[in-house]
Amino acid sequence: MKEPSNIPKILIVDDIPVNVDLLRQVLVAEGFRTATAQDGPSARQLSLAELPDLILLDVMMPGESGFETCAHLKSDPRTADIPIIFLSSLDDTKSKVRGLKAGGVDYVSKPVNGEEVLARVRVHLRISESNRALTRAARAHLENLRNAQQSILVPPEECPEASFAVFYEPLEAAGGDFYDVVSVDRDVFGYFVADVSGHGVNAAFLTSAIKALLRQYTGPLFSPEDTMRGIDSVMRQMLGKEQYLTACYAHLNRRTKRLSVVSAGHPPLIVVSSSGETRTLHANGDPLGIFSSLVIHREEITVAVGDRFFLYTDGLIESGPSGQRAAGIDQLVASCVLHRENSLTEAVATIAHDLRSGANRITDDLLLLGIEVTA
Repeated sequence: MKEPSNIPKILIVDDIPVNVDLLRQVLVAEGFRTATAQDGPSARQLSLAELPDLILLDVMMPGESGFETCAHLKSDPRTADIPIIFLSSLDDTKSKVRGLKAGGVDYVSKPVNGEEVLARVRVHLRISESNRALTRAARAHLENLRNAQQSILVPPEECPEASFAVFYEPLEAAGGDFYDVVSVDRDVFGYFVADVSGHGVNAAFLTSAIKALLRQYTGPLFSPEDTMRGIDSVMRQMLGKEQYLTACYAHLNRRTKRLSVVSAGHPPLIVVSSSGETRTLHANGDPLGIFSSLVIHREEITVAVGDRFFLYTDGLIESGPSGQRAAGIDQLVASCVLHRENSLTEAVATIAHDLRSGANRITDDLLLLGIEVTA
C-alpha cells in the first residue's frame, strides 16, 4: 500500500544501525514516515530524491561529517529549506554553535532520548509548516498584486489605433515602472511612461493611482504641462519621504503631425524617422512629487507617417555591461535604427534584448514603449 504523502517523512542519517533502528521505531510508532541513510553522500542523494520534511543527522560519521553534509544541503536550493536536527555525542558549546551556524535548527546530545527527539521533531515540523504557509501566502499576495498591476497596463491589442508596442519586465513580482496609452480623440493620443523611485511592492502600489490621475488630467481641456502638474500636485501628498517619480508624456496629434513632449526628470525620448535619422527630445524638468513649484518644459516637433518614437525607463539604459546612462542611450538609439525595418512589435522586443544582453544581472525594472506614426 502506498504511504499517504501528507504524512511527514523523516530522514534518519547515522552510521550505527542500532541508533537508526531506535529512532525509526520511535517515529513510526507515532505515525511518521521514515527513510534512512548511513553516510552523508547517501543522505544528500536521498534528500534530493525524496525531499523529506525533516532530517535527523549524526555528526560523527566516516568520511563526510554531519556538519559538511548539512553545508552541502543548505547550499542547494532544492534542499535548503529542509530543517536539520543534529544528533551527536559532542555536547560541548563549540560543537553546538558550529552545528547551528552550519544551518541546523536544533542540536540533541547522545545518547538520545526518544521522547525528547519526538518532541523536537514535532516542534520543528510545526515551525517549518508555518513558514511554508507564510511563504505561500506571500507568494499569493504578490501574484495577486502582479495580476492587478498587469490588468491596468493597456495591451497593444486593446488599442490598435494607437499603434504601439511594449516590452515590460519588472524586477520583482510587481514593479514601480508604469506606462499608459490614452485616446484623447480619434486622431490624438497620449503616451505616458513613469518610474517610481525604488521597485517592488511599495512602488507598485502607486501605479494604479498614477493611472487614475493620468486619465483625470488628460483630454482636450489639458495641455501636456497641465497633465504633469495635475499628477504632481496629488503625488506630493501621497509619496513618502525621499520618494518621487520621473515621467515622460508624449502627446501625438496625427491630424497636425505634431508631437509634444514633456519630461519630468526622465531620460530623453528618442525619435527615429522613416529614413533612419534620429533625434533625442530632452524636455528637461523636475521629477514629480518633490518640489512645491514644478518646473517643466515642452518640446514640439513635426513628425511624418512612418516615424517612430520611443519612451523607456532608466533600468533599460543602465542594464548594459557599462551601466552608464549616456552609453546606454547611445546603444538604445543605435538599436532603434538597426531594427527600423522590423515590425514595431518585433523591433521593441529585439531592442530590449539588445540592451539587456551582456548584463551580469538585472537590477531594476525594464520598460520600453515604441510608437509608430500612422495616417
